[in-house]
Parts: sequence; C-alpha cells; structure tokens
Amino acid sequence: MQVVEKIDEMRRLRHTLSEPVGFVPTMGYLHEGHLSLVRGARAENPSVVASIFVNPTQFGPREDLDKYPRDIERDLALLQKEKTDLVFMPSAAEIYPPHFDSWVEVNGVTERLEGASRPGHFKGVTTVVAKLFNIVRPTRAYFGQKDAQQAAVIRKMVSDLNMDLKIVILPTVREPDGLTMSSRNTYLNPEERRAAVVLSRALTLAQQLFSQGKRDSEVIRQQMISLIEKEPLADTEYVSVADAETLAELGRINSPALVSLAVKIGKTRLIDNFVLCKDKKLTP
Repeated sequence: MQVVEKIDEMRRLRHTLSEPVGFVPTMGYLHEGHLSLVRGARAENPSVVASIFVNPTQFGPREDLDKYPRDIERDLALLQKEKTDLVFMPSAAEIYPPHFDSWVEVNGVTERLEGASRPGHFKGVTTVVAKLFNIVRPTRAYFGQKDAQQAAVIRKMVSDLNMDLKIVILPTVREPDGLTMSSRNTYLNPEERRAAVVLSRALTLAQQLFSQGKRDSEVIRQQMISLIEKEPLADTEYVSVADAETLAELGRINSPALVSLAVKIGKTRLIDNFVLCKDKKLTP
C-alpha cells in the first residue's frame, strides 16, 4: 500500500493502477462502516484508492472540526489490512491553496434536512468530493446509506455535471444494539451511549407503523418524536418522512420514502435513516 500527500504524486500513481478503480473517500478515524465500503470496492475493482481528509469547509463555525477524532496510524493499518492499493492523504493547504475561490453547489436537494440545519455544509462536501473525483479519477466511488442526503447530493452532482463515474451506495453498518456506526459515537459517555439507541428505536417504530398499513407521514413523525422525547438525554432536531429522491416532505407515503432524523444526545449530534418501500421491507 502506498500513501501519498501531494496531488501531483497521486495523479502519477493513479496511472499505474489496473482498471477499473474503486474509490472510498473518508475523513478518517475509520470504523467498520468505512471498511465495509473498502471491501465493497475491492469486490468490484482490481484497484482500490481511499482518501483521508478532514474537510474544513464542511464544518460550521460552531461545529467540531478541531475536536473531530483522528488516528492516522490506526487508519493506515486498517486500510493496509483490507489490501487498499493507494491512500491519498492531502493537507488542507494542498486541497485549498492560497486564493482558492471556486465552489461546487447543488441546489434543491441540499436545502432541506442537513442543509437547513447546517448552512454551507453541502457546499463544502460537493466541492471537496468534486476535487477528489478530479484528482483520483475513479471508475466507481463508494458511500454509505448512513449519510443518505449526502449520497443523494453527490449522485445529483455527478449526474448534472456529467461526471464519468458510478456512485455506489452500500448499506448502513450498525452496532449490535442498532446504533449506526459513526466517528462521532466516540464523543458519547456511557450513559449517552445507552441513550443513543433511541434513534434506531424510533426508526424501527416507523417501520412497524408502515408495516401495519400507516401511510400518513405526520402520524409516523409524531409517534417517532413522542418515543424520542421519552429519552431525557435526547433533543430532537428534526424527524423527516420525505421522497427518497427529492427529499421533499411527504403528506402520504405512496412512493419510497426516506425516514431520517437528527437528534442531539447530550452535546453530540447524531443522524440516522432508512427507506420505507411498499415493495421491499428494509430494516434499519
């Protein structure tokens, strides 16, 4: 496994890789969710590239950029174990040199949910992902369903800008008790960690209501909120039942619906989601 920090070196080595090339962009502090993406890329491509870059432009002024967990040695050991061919690990100055002033913005699908809660977040995401795609030139890029809105935004960007690659979305990886794996779980103390399971419990409730024939999205939302409010450490930011493609809120579920939520457990903000579909039962 080779590790490179400079764009020119990344591009030079990219030409030595066997095609097709699978790409897994990450912000590091890897867990099983990230590694499942690397394995997915390895299963479909003879060459796999991963990136580790904590992107400053997707963090708001009151968010946790400085506190974001980092463990580069561990990350590289995990990627080597998964037989990653190449790891791109640029500095912020390499990606955003002096006088950088060009941005990629996707409208519509970014204006709801995380976009409404974290202004400017997706502008940072789409800009850095577009830059990484231009540098790495992957055949396929792999993302997790956990960040469902991010996946929708990136798919939209790739389609609108005619980027020559395929976006592959792989299932959310969860802890045994249902909590979705996230680097931010490390912020939770033991009591908060126990309380955080309320997110997956709320999603399970939504699935149960749907299975019982409930199609009124407001009924589902309110019952989810009521369940979350029973947890003293939880503070609900939003609960959404939206069209799975456009993310527009639904009044009645007549098409695949993305049920998503953002909840603060103590000071830690967690997100989770799954898709309700009439033709296929999906568990959170």
